[in-house]
Amino acid sequence: MNQPVSHEHKHAHDHAHSCCGAKAAPALVQLTEKASGKAQLSRFRIQAMDCPTEQTLIQDKLGKLAGIEQLEFNLINRVLGVHHTFAGTLEIERAIESLGMKAEPLAAEGEDKAAEPSKTRWWPLALSGLAAVAAEVVHFSVLAPEWLVAALALAAILGCGLGTYKKGWIALKNRNLNINALMSIAVTGAVLIGQWPEAAMVMVLFTLAELIEARSLDRARNAIGGLMQLTPDMATVQQADGQWQDVEVRDVAIGARVRVRPGERIGLDGEVVSGQSSVDQAPITGESLPVEKAVGDKLFAGTINQAGALEYRVTAGAGQSTLARIIKAVEEAQGARAPTQRFVDTFSRIYTPVVFALALAVAIIPPLFMAGAWFDWIYRALVLLVVACPCALVISTPVTIVSGLAAAARKGILIKGGVYLEGGRKLDYLALDKTGTITHGKPVQTDATVLEPLFEGRAQALAASLAARSDHPVSGAIAQFAKAQNLPLSEVSAFAALAGRGVRGDIDGETYHLGNHRLVEELGLCSPELEAQLDMLERQGKTVVLLLDRSGPLALFAVADTVKDSSRQAIAELHALGIKTVMLTGDNPHTAEAIAAQVGIDRAEGNLLPADKLATIEQLYAQGHRVGMVGDGINDAPALARAEIGFAMAAAGTDTAIETADVALMDDDLRKIPAFVRLSRQSAAILTQNIVLALGIKALFLAITFAGMATLWMAVFADMGVSLLVVFNGLRLLRK
Repeated sequence: MNQPVSHEHKHAHDHAHSCCGAKAAPALVQLTEKASGKAQLSRFRIQAMDCPTEQTLIQDKLGKLAGIEQLEFNLINRVLGVHHTFAGTLEIERAIESLGMKAEPLAAEGEDKAAEPSKTRWWPLALSGLAAVAAEVVHFSVLAPEWLVAALALAAILGCGLGTYKKGWIALKNRNLNINALMSIAVTGAVLIGQWPEAAMVMVLFTLAELIEARSLDRARNAIGGLMQLTPDMATVQQADGQWQDVEVRDVAIGARVRVRPGERIGLDGEVVSGQSSVDQAPITGESLPVEKAVGDKLFAGTINQAGALEYRVTAGAGQSTLARIIKAVEEAQGARAPTQRFVDTFSRIYTPVVFALALAVAIIPPLFMAGAWFDWIYRALVLLVVACPCALVISTPVTIVSGLAAAARKGILIKGGVYLEGGRKLDYLALDKTGTITHGKPVQTDATVLEPLFEGRAQALAASLAARSDHPVSGAIAQFAKAQNLPLSEVSAFAALAGRGVRGDIDGETYHLGNHRLVEELGLCSPELEAQLDMLERQGKTVVLLLDRSGPLALFAVADTVKDSSRQAIAELHALGIKTVMLTGDNPHTAEAIAAQVGIDRAEGNLLPADKLATIEQLYAQGHRVGMVGDGINDAPALARAEIGFAMAAAGTDTAIETADVALMDDDLRKIPAFVRLSRQSAAILTQNIVLALGIKALFLAITFAGMATLWMAVFADMGVSLLVVFNGLRLLRK
C-alpha cells in the first residue's frame, strides 16, 4: 500500500475547533497514486469527527488499509466518504472504532443533513468541580490528611477528565501533540510532583472551557445547518389519477406538479404553471421585498409563498435545487483556505513541537546544569506545556471564515472560498459589464415625439402595429409600451422586414415604414433638423426609430436599456470604499459614456469584444491595480476568469454561475458588491485582532512562566480564555 498522498482540493471543508497542533488536512485525500475505477463510495456519520485532529487520526488509520483509494471529509456535517475496492464496510467501521469513534453508515447522499449539536453531560462536570474546590479547601486546612486531598483531586480528575486522557493517549500514539495530549501530560505531571489540588482544578477548568467552546462553535456550524432546514420535508404532489397527496420532498420526481398554499415554504425548484402570488425569496437572493410570481416564473426551494396558491412543475430534484447547490458551495468554500489560515496552519505545525521541546529543556537543563530545584523547573515546564498550545490561534481563522461565509450567504452573496472572502478587501478597481449588470438588459421606450401634428394620438398605435409583427428587441419595446397604454392595434398587410433597417407594412391602405436612421436616409426623407434631433438622442445612449409614410417622418421613438435603480447607489458606495470603476461593453461609445455618466462610473469603454475586455483587465493589472470583474454573460467569461475576483450577477437558478464564479450574487442587485467588500474588510480586521490577541497573550505568559510567576490554573485560563475570546469575536460576523 502506498503512503497516503494528500493534496489541497477545491472541494475542501476544513473546520477546526480545539485541535492545537493538528495537521489541517484537506477534505479530499487521495491514498493511491492511480484510481482503479472499481472503487465504491461508502459514507459514514462520525459524531466525534469535528476538527482536523480527528481527520488526521482517521486518515492515518485508514491509509494503512489495503483497498482504500480516497477519503472525503465533510467536517461541517461530520460525514466521511470512503472510496474502497473491497466488499462491505465492517473493516472501515472497526478501524474507526479503534480510534474511539463510532462510524454510522449512511445509505443515501441526501442523508447528510446538519450534524447534531455537541452533547456533554453537565452533572459529572459539576460534581468534579465540587470535588476540586473541596480539595483546595482541605489542602489549606492544617488538620486534614494528605490522602484526603489526593482522593478528592483524583475524584475530580477522573470525573471529568477520562475523555481528555483517552483522546490524549490516542493522539500520542499517532504522534500528534494536540490540546488533549498536552493537557494530559500537564495534569499527570502535576499529580506526580504532588500538586493534587492544582491538577484537579486544571482539569475541571479545561473541561468547562472545552464545553463552552464546543457550544459556541455549534453556532458557527448551525449558521450553515440552518440553511438546510429551510426546505420542508413534504410537498403536495398531484398523482396520476389527479388526486393530491403529501410526498417526501426527496422522492418527488422532476416534472411532477406540486401545489403550495399561502404561508407554506416551497419544497423544490420549479416553474409556475398555475396561479399568481408574491414569494419571499430572501433565503436565496437576500431580497428584502417579496417578488411577484405568475405563470412561467421560476420558484426556488426554501422560499416562502405569501399571498395566493400556486402550482408549479418541478425542474430539479431535492439534491440539485438552487438552495442545495448554495449549501454545497458554502461547505466546499471552507476548503479554499485563506492566506491567513494557511499561515496559521503552517505556524502551528512548527510552533507546537518547538515549544514542547522547549518545555522539556526547561524541565531538565536548569536542575542538571544550573543547580535549579527540580520541583520548580518541572512545574514551570508543565505550565509552559499548557501555555504552548496554539488553540486560540488555530481556531481563530476557520471560525471567522465560516461565520463570514454564512453571513454572506444569508445576504444572497455566495462566496466560493475563504481566499476570496479575505481577498475582497484588497480590490481597488472594479470592471463592470453594462447589459444586465448596470442596466436591466431589456430595452424600453423612453421618448416619443410626434413630428406631424395630424398624427397626434395615432402615431404610437401605428408604430406599435408594425412593431408587433417584428421580433427585434427595439420593436418589442415599442409594442410593449402601447400594450401598457391599452392602445388598439391595427391590422397590417403586405408586411416586410427590411434587414438592418426596419419594417414596412400597409395599414388601412396606406404604406408605412418603421425604421432607423439608415432607412430614413435611403428613402431620401432626412433633413438637418431631424439629424440634430437624432444626434441629441443618440448621444444620450438611446436607439431611435422613426415612423414614416410617403410624405416623410411622422414621429420618432427612442428606446434605451434603462439603468437599475440600485446601480447608482452601488457605484457611490464603491467610490466611498475607495474603489474605482470602469464599464466594459460591446455597445457603441456614445451609449457607454451616457450610461456611465448616469450612474457615476469613472470611465467607460465601448465596442469591446470578449478579448478586448480581457485586455483591459490585463492593462489594469499592469498598472498595479487589484481588479474585480462583474458580468452575467458568456462573453464576460475570459475577463471574469482573469480578474482577481469574478462576480456573477443574478446567479439564482443558474448552475454554471454558481459553479464557476468566485462570488455569485444570487439576484441582480449590484449593491451586494460593496456589501461583500465591507464584509471582507471586517473579516480581515477580526482575523488580525484574533491573531494579535492569541500571540500577544502567549508571549506574555511565556515571559511570566520563565519568571516563575505563572501557575497551572492561570495557564488554563489564559489558553482557553483566549480561545473563547477569538471564537466570540469571529462569531460577530453572524450578527445581522
